[in-house]
Amino acid sequence: MKNILENVWTKRAAALVSVIYAIFVFRLCYYSIFYDIHIRSRASLCVLVSAVSLLALVFMFYSRNQFLTKLTSFLILPVMLPVVLLYLGEWGLVIPILITGIVILLFSGAGEGIKTAMGTLTILFYIFGALGYFLFTSFFVSSAKETVIDKGVSPSGRYRYTVINTEDTSNGSTSVIVEPNYADVFLFNKEKPLVTFTLKNMSRVVHVERPIAKKAEISWSTQTREEITGELDKISNNITVKLSEADLKKLGYTYDQKLVLSMADLDTTDKFAIGKTAHDVDPIPLDELDDEQLAHFSIGREAGGKYYVLALPADLEDDFKKHEGRIYINTMTTRQLTAMHLIKSRSIVLNDLTDAQLEELGISDEGDVMTFNGEVCFRFYIAELENYFDVNSRKLSLDLIQ
Repeated sequence: MKNILENVWTKRAAALVSVIYAIFVFRLCYYSIFYDIHIRSRASLCVLVSAVSLLALVFMFYSRNQFLTKLTSFLILPVMLPVVLLYLGEWGLVIPILITGIVILLFSGAGEGIKTAMGTLTILFYIFGALGYFLFTSFFVSSAKETVIDKGVSPSGRYRYTVINTEDTSNGSTSVIVEPNYADVFLFNKEKPLVTFTLKNMSRVVHVERPIAKKAEISWSTQTREEITGELDKISNNITVKLSEADLKKLGYTYDQKLVLSMADLDTTDKFAIGKTAHDVDPIPLDELDDEQLAHFSIGREAGGKYYVLALPADLEDDFKKHEGRIYINTMTTRQLTAMHLIKSRSIVLNDLTDAQLEELGISDEGDVMTFNGEVCFRFYIAELENYFDVNSRKLSLDLIQ
């Protein structure tokens, strides 16, 4: 038995446990950034995390001279900083891992010099990280008092809602918030999970009423896609929605077909040149302008509908100094488009979409519709079409740390 424990390959195999534990810590760091945590039983979670951490620590101590364990000992504490800050107060989860990280850093087989250096850097990392975090979040502390007065789940189970009364200096308000109910991550049993992780920044305010509503009656119904289309057509023929680039491509729109001329920042003489008044501010699709009008803005159009630059604005000349041949609009950046008074629009009139196209875009045959005090405030149709809840998106932003 002694020979087995002293065998280098046994120790290398044991070092793999440190890698598994590090993966667990990295995963927890990832969740802390993108997910909120909801713990059903803090005592049970503390016991579980402590047991796992203790077991991992035994294996790491045994293999402390192995490269993988040494590397792990340097990573655990820095990676835990987002968890400490964003899951502040969940000490039953945080403390066992921090203790494990500290112990293995102190007793790993790395040299004393490098351990001292890494320990010092980690302490500074925590001090400045915590200071920056608390200074930043202090600017977003609201004096308004929020009270949840109702919450629940839609009939299909795809959405959940919360009704919040906010008391402030402006007589307050009542907000209805909807978020997806299908993107949660559960630890163990889904019906009664020990821990539930819910995606951050996925809530959508679908209705706001000022002052605070005297009543708050939520009701749900199930409607088909065609029924909702009919209702929206009765409301207006000019309802617009914003589609993704991929969806526009599915519908057959090219980049050039969605280019529009921004009217908001045009001079009055430029507006007159295309037959508009000084008060017109609505963007105009380039496809609606003739060649003479386009030339006024130094834009040309090929027979196939592709737009190019006739003459560059002075502030773009350096950008295309080495460019040869025609400069096509679809190769320009957002900044360069702005200099040309152009915008790449993703809007489309809902009335222009057929039911077959809606199906092609992935809109469900039927789904949930919410009313608040008798007024429709949420339709699955629009939520899916405009991708309210992009649960596959993982974009870093300052909103994640508030």
